[in-house]
Amino acid sequence: MSAAPRQQHPVLAGVLVFFGATRFAKALTTAIVATAFLSFLLRSTLGWPGLVAIVCALVAFATLSFAGRWKQLDWHGLLPISLLIFLAWCTLTIFWSSYVPSSLNGIAYLLAYAFLGVYVAVVRDLIQIVRAVGDVLRVVLTLSLVLEVLSGVLLDVPLRFIGITGALASGGPIQGVLGTRNMVGFVALLALVTFAVELATRSVRRGVAVYSIVIAAGAAVLSGSPVTAGVALVTAVAAGVLLLLRRAAPETRRTWHVALVAVAVAAALLAFVLRGRILDLLSTRREFTYRLEIWRELGRLIDLNPIEGWGWVGYWRSNVSPFFALDVVGGRAHTSALNAFLDVYFQAGLIGFAVFTVFALLAFGRAWVVAASRKSIVFLWTALVLVVLLATSTAESIVLVEYGWLLLVICSVKAARDLSWRRRLRPADEPPPAPRHESLEAP
Repeated sequence: MSAAPRQQHPVLAGVLVFFGATRFAKALTTAIVATAFLSFLLRSTLGWPGLVAIVCALVAFATLSFAGRWKQLDWHGLLPISLLIFLAWCTLTIFWSSYVPSSLNGIAYLLAYAFLGVYVAVVRDLIQIVRAVGDVLRVVLTLSLVLEVLSGVLLDVPLRFIGITGALASGGPIQGVLGTRNMVGFVALLALVTFAVELATRSVRRGVAVYSIVIAAGAAVLSGSPVTAGVALVTAVAAGVLLLLRRAAPETRRTWHVALVAVAVAAALLAFVLRGRILDLLSTRREFTYRLEIWRELGRLIDLNPIEGWGWVGYWRSNVSPFFALDVVGGRAHTSALNAFLDVYFQAGLIGFAVFTVFALLAFGRAWVVAASRKSIVFLWTALVLVVLLATSTAESIVLVEYGWLLLVICSVKAARDLSWRRRLRPADEPPPAPRHESLEAP
């Protein structure tokens, strides 16, 4: 005689229904993306305790939302193994870290945003994620420009507590609510990709889309960031190639992909051979010289722990060793290596560097193939966002924390959902889930 199915308590069932509702998932997704992109502003006004409290609340809400929607979710082949290995390795570095409390905080912060990224990727369709990111970036860029006008034109007074220098009247650079001009340029490029996809899919009104593209382009120009200029060129080329691939005959796309990989490898080898001349050329720019000095000092520290790294910490802590030793460069405290791959090498060693590189390249490769082959234009968003993230990673480490890391996780999970080999391991007697269509209307 089989046991009767266990009934849930009515109050618990009601709580799960509330947190599992589509409207709650939509609101929570917007809150997660907004917290990530406004993290600098929140730290500047509420401090680290306030920001951490908000992130913890979001993790708790996402956990309850997962519980309310658990039976609706399909987990086969969803989470990239490379992502899980990278997170596991970063967690293991705590055992040899010489700054254990900082490592605990950094690893918890990394895992929290990874969990939130997985939540967003799992419970929302891609077009819904694009809409959420677009809505948040419209607010972030508008707020940034309003504060820059207030500081640089109306009051002519720097807003130092949020890092705004008030240089708008002289043509910039601007910092907005993002901390530095490079971050303004980085977010503006992400916004341009997002707003262009919104316009192409007609998921917002044309007037809203045009306004959004104008403020994003304006923010990118006013940032005065040479990093942004270089990444914009790379992104434009990638977008053009993808659009051409989408028009190619399906039977020829594999050949084109192989040819593109061969060209990329050849370009990388040529850059390596000519690295000396390239460095000499770039060293004439003050910003690159500053980065080069940090990387040289960092190389000496990496040589002391090349395999396992010093221990994961995320944002650097200038009050612990060896981070304060790097403050001699430029005479100021640093929060990152200004290169995501070198930062991973420093904190997680050669093993962490190899795992992170594989994770990033797999995510990009999957997203690229999906964007080139799927009919909907919305799939371009994942691939082009990854282009912006990875290209910027050569000059900034934002891809390892907060909104950069959140977007990297979201894009990797979305790409893995479409191409993971583990989806074929579904039991024979288990019916496949209902297909999820990337509709243009986000409920």
